[in-house]
Amino acid sequence: MYIFVLKRLGLAVAVALTVSAISFSLLYMAGDPAIAIAGENADSDTIAMITQQYGFDRPMIVQYWDWLSKAASGDLGQSWYFNLPVTELIADRLHVTMTLGFLAISFALLLAIPMGVAAAVKPNSLVDRAALFISVVGQAIPSFWFGLILIVIFSIRLGLVPASGSDHWQNFILPTVVLGYYATPAIMRLTRAGMLEVLSSDYIRTARAKGLSTRKVLFKHALRNAVIPVISLAAVQMGFMLGGSVVVESIFALHGAGFLAWESISRNDLPTMQALILIFSMFYISFTFLADILNAWMDPRLRVGG
Repeated sequence: MYIFVLKRLGLAVAVALTVSAISFSLLYMAGDPAIAIAGENADSDTIAMITQQYGFDRPMIVQYWDWLSKAASGDLGQSWYFNLPVTELIADRLHVTMTLGFLAISFALLLAIPMGVAAAVKPNSLVDRAALFISVVGQAIPSFWFGLILIVIFSIRLGLVPASGSDHWQNFILPTVVLGYYATPAIMRLTRAGMLEVLSSDYIRTARAKGLSTRKVLFKHALRNAVIPVISLAAVQMGFMLGGSVVVESIFALHGAGFLAWESISRNDLPTMQALILIFSMFYISFTFLADILNAWMDPRLRVGG
């Protein structure tokens, strides 16, 4: 078990360093960063002064190490557009994205697990086909299109919920549905597959032979074991949702880290883009690492190995 954890930790660190290098390279993929700061109409003297001031004339590996060292200590640089520390900008917005992510994964679990259980109890039935249809639709519909449809129906025509903003809890209803529904298909299918496997096992047949009610067999014995991999998948989906919130927050004008990412892209604010890519990637890597450790802890073969 310990060897497995160390291997996964080493892999996570390697991926994190790779992502940090890619994030840093964005500074030069967009062209000369000094020109981006000074403006296209700036003269050569101004560009040279900015190049020296920001250290763009140093070797790239030196710049990368300096940026990585500061990022590790919490200094993510200065926003070119907002003229504020990037750490401060993200700290003011991140709680909105985290709230949306937790609400969305909760919505996905509450929708997907009952659907998966119902589909497994009656395989190849109308209920099963309906659940599979809903899951296919969830993967086929683009998030931005689904969000616009919900805005037209529930905000413009019915006037039930606000279409944009983040000042009230009602502002999170439609974004939660859009972001959570996208994660529902994978969780539903995994729950269904797990329940089908567990329901065909010997101990479930024994429980039924003892006269236990269907409800106890399903929820006390079968679901408790079938939901274990679902928890791991939910952790991975949570990391994916935080990164995928850029589109959803932009549609609903939720002023979170995702909306900040859209603002930084549209305004060529490279330091903020770098920091957000790094932070979203770290969330995904962390949740994936936790999911791997949870699966390993639940695997008896790895637990025996210490």
